[in-house]
Amino acid sequence: MKFVSVPVDQAVGALLAHSLVVTGIGKLLKGHRLSTSDVAALGANGRSTVTVVRLDTDDIGENDGAAAAAAALVGRGTRTSGAFTGRANLHAIEGGVVVIDASSVNELNAVHESLTLATVAPFDVATPDQMIATIKVIPLAVPKAALDAWRTIAARRPPIKVAPLRDFPVGLILTRLPGLKESVLDKTSTVQTGRLTVLGSHLKAERRCAHTIDDVAVALDELRRLGCRPILIFGGSAVIDRRDVVPSAIERLGGTVDRLGMPVDPGNLLMLAHLGEITVLGLPGSARSPRLNGFDFVLRRVLANLPVTGADLAQLGVGGLLKDVPGRPQPRELPAAEPVSVPGSGVAAIVLAAGQSRRMGSDNKLVADIGGVPMVRRSVESILGTDARPVLIVTGHQADRIKAALQGLGVTFVDNPRYGEGLSSSLAAGIEALPTGSAATLVCLADMPEIKPHHLNRLIESFKPSEGRTICVPTRRGKRGNPVLWGADYFNELKQVSGDVGARHLIGEYADQVYEVVMDDDAIFLDLDTPDALESFRRKVP
Repeated sequence: MKFVSVPVDQAVGALLAHSLVVTGIGKLLKGHRLSTSDVAALGANGRSTVTVVRLDTDDIGENDGAAAAAAALVGRGTRTSGAFTGRANLHAIEGGVVVIDASSVNELNAVHESLTLATVAPFDVATPDQMIATIKVIPLAVPKAALDAWRTIAARRPPIKVAPLRDFPVGLILTRLPGLKESVLDKTSTVQTGRLTVLGSHLKAERRCAHTIDDVAVALDELRRLGCRPILIFGGSAVIDRRDVVPSAIERLGGTVDRLGMPVDPGNLLMLAHLGEITVLGLPGSARSPRLNGFDFVLRRVLANLPVTGADLAQLGVGGLLKDVPGRPQPRELPAAEPVSVPGSGVAAIVLAAGQSRRMGSDNKLVADIGGVPMVRRSVESILGTDARPVLIVTGHQADRIKAALQGLGVTFVDNPRYGEGLSSSLAAGIEALPTGSAATLVCLADMPEIKPHHLNRLIESFKPSEGRTICVPTRRGKRGNPVLWGADYFNELKQVSGDVGARHLIGEYADQVYEVVMDDDAIFLDLDTPDALESFRRKVP
């Protein structure tokens, strides 16, 4: 691969080495193959030369290389998306537990610096269509020899698969000690039922008994005869020794205790045992809470029918400190901070309605009549049909006309006196106006009248920071569209973007936090920028 400067009139078909902003076209991204019209625009902008990339005979372009590298990794329960800007992603086909061969991933990443693979954490739970890995070609091409080596490793040791979660009939035993309130047992049962439901299993039967070896053994035998598997045991007192009540009851029935304790905090006092082929888990007291616990790491594997051994538990120490607050040796026992009160769901909406509609000519497309309703009003009414609050309308060009078109709607107007600087200035104004405590915001374009509440609700429902879903992007047939939901972690960076291209670069920089939300129609692509596009859409609206 060579970088060379060539006369503009000889650049047709060449790959652009560096991104350029070209008047009349907009931004041409690096790696873009220059067309005849691109070259003409460059010449009209006064450019006599341009830096391009010439691939060697054994080079494979970034998109073809990324697509081929991703295809080599597709295995059980996974699929790949199309490649874009040298990146291709792997997605889970259905919900399940992501199984990673870390040594294979490391071997793949050592093949060549041009090829990289990043995955979610081993044994994370993936939802259907969730991105679980991303493959990136760093330069504009990858050597064929590197790609061949990558394929060989992937075929020999597949690095990633998704084990589907199964619906297991789970048994639960809760033991009583004097002074332990029944309400505590009720809450414990409710929390575990919720845990199981999220993972696709169900509580088949529950037994409550005294905290004695005899009573626990009877309860275990009853649940075993009912076909429960696995069986979870919450002792009135946590298991701290192999001669304790719960381990002794298991051994009385002929079972074995595989391991007592694991290097995860909270969750140290978990017990792994087997009663024949039935997995029995003695649970730590911290698992009475729905918060993430070492127990969750083990339960995920069991409900995906993956083998779990004492040796597996011993390997959970790296990353096993789930809470680390300096000076607080037992942070899980401290009261949580008071939550910030935010409106509605905690998700706000910003509508960018300050543009000058230059491609539309003299008309302001946002107030154009579509089926008797101004375009901007159609867009905003859809947003108001969701839980997103507040809805902030950023105005600039012909602000009075925009406000008149939205009269009577429960929205807040934010003036952007710098609207002439481009879309990014309106984005910054909207972010600045968000109420303190907002968890996320939908960034919406005012000229997308086909966006409906169900599109937006799917984005809002997909926002789950605890699962690494902090940027939610709608997709259709592997292509990304708008609007995009951004978590609060990115607000400061969103205020710093410049120009008229929005925050697309941040999506690339934080690819591991991007969750692609698959939509069932093309509404996420339709924005009306020209008179012809507007007229064509009008003819389709009753």
